[in-house]
Amino acid sequence: MKQFSNRVMAGALAVLMVTGAQAFAKDKKHKQKKTYDLSANPLANVQSKQPDKELFDKAMIAIKKGRYDVARLELQTLLNTYPDSEYKMRAKLAVGDTWFKEGGSAALTQAEAEYKDFETFFPQAPEAAEAQMKVGDIYYSEMEKPDRDYTNALQAEKEYREMINMYPDSTLIPRAKQRLRDVQEVLAERETQIGLYYSSRENYSASIARLQTVVDTYPLYSKADLALLTIGDAYEGEARLWQISPAPGAVKERMVALYRDKAAAAYDKVIMRYPMAPHVEDARDRLVAMNLPIPEPTQAAVAESEAEVASQQKIQFTDTLWGIVKHGPTVVQAAHVGEPTLTDPTRTLAPEINKQNQAMLKEALVAGNTAAPATALTPTAANEPPRSDRPSVAPVEVAPEGGTGVGVSIVSAPNSSAADPNALVKPVGPSNTAAIPAAQAPAPAPEQLNEIRPGTTQQSAATAEPTGKKKAPKADLDKESSSKKKKKKGLGRLNPF
Repeated sequence: MKQFSNRVMAGALAVLMVTGAQAFAKDKKHKQKKTYDLSANPLANVQSKQPDKELFDKAMIAIKKGRYDVARLELQTLLNTYPDSEYKMRAKLAVGDTWFKEGGSAALTQAEAEYKDFETFFPQAPEAAEAQMKVGDIYYSEMEKPDRDYTNALQAEKEYREMINMYPDSTLIPRAKQRLRDVQEVLAERETQIGLYYSSRENYSASIARLQTVVDTYPLYSKADLALLTIGDAYEGEARLWQISPAPGAVKERMVALYRDKAAAAYDKVIMRYPMAPHVEDARDRLVAMNLPIPEPTQAAVAESEAEVASQQKIQFTDTLWGIVKHGPTVVQAAHVGEPTLTDPTRTLAPEINKQNQAMLKEALVAGNTAAPATALTPTAANEPPRSDRPSVAPVEVAPEGGTGVGVSIVSAPNSSAADPNALVKPVGPSNTAAIPAAQAPAPAPEQLNEIRPGTTQQSAATAEPTGKKKAPKADLDKESSSKKKKKKGLGRLNPF
């Protein structure tokens, strides 16, 4: 019994010791817990109790809590009190971050100024690329839809290009390139919409100018194949206008040929540059309709186009709905591969297209005036089938051997041998004037009968000339119709009708 009691006491003591150890561990862990998180601090691993470090940490905590004015106060105190602090660069950059995160037109303008000052004071620092990147992000966040003001989009494109060109070794280059592709997608969409509008109004010069600028400047645009296809359609439209114009035939044919050559070149480029794009089949159909060969793209072009199409996302219903709510554009269709354009080529303007058209017209006029005379075409024979490319002569009736075969005799014009060679109407008939056989000759006409025989009195009376005038018989006026009103007789006078 005593041994059992000792065992119970030992077990209870063991449980009590374990419970106390766990409580002590919890209390110790609670004491080591930090009162704030410095995950946003790039220098958080530096454990220091220096005053500049304390100010910087307080500023980071204030930024994380959204107290941007308090954070700016702490950072300005650090910069003014400790000009030689190792936190100086990060504090200067953090001041711009407080304005950027605060938002608003005035705050973003101040943030841009702070980032530009940082690049001026610390051009060789690794953080300079980050400052330039954030300047581009300012304009990216303020970017409007393609059919609205595009000033911020142009400025964002400029800032991202400067960042890529000035800091090519920065780790932020991939992100900057993708942002640049997004911005160029918006700018290309704007130009394409304008070009399509001009094309619908049959203002082909302006349409070609806008769309050619898109193709030359933004080759990664998701609808570049549509832009090229519309360029070809615009040249086809110019050719149709020349077909119905009252210009001379040679000039008209020359202008139509020149415009169709330009249209075919645009369709060929769709197939060669964007073989996996949605509008490639349309370009092939147009070349087939023009009776032109279809080019074959290279394997490299196929692989490049396939990668671009695979990287582009399709617009979903949620994207469309969210695009209506937010003020910025939807850029899900932008490509995620390929090098964006870092320098803009020369823009194509409508007056330049008009000058090209005038040069083509002058060339066509010169070619039409100096064209060699057309060679005389040999006409077809008399009884050959007519042809559209050669003149034909009137058919000539040829009599078979031994007669005409129709049972009638053909009488030639008198003095046909001496007929005028320049006469408009010439005798028609076979050259064979030999006697027609009796079997094919027509039957003789019957003898005419005359009822009045010669020498009778009837003949003399009929052929004798009258010697005197005879009175005409008196006409019966009652039986003749007349417009003259007749007098009524008897009881008829009482009838008013």
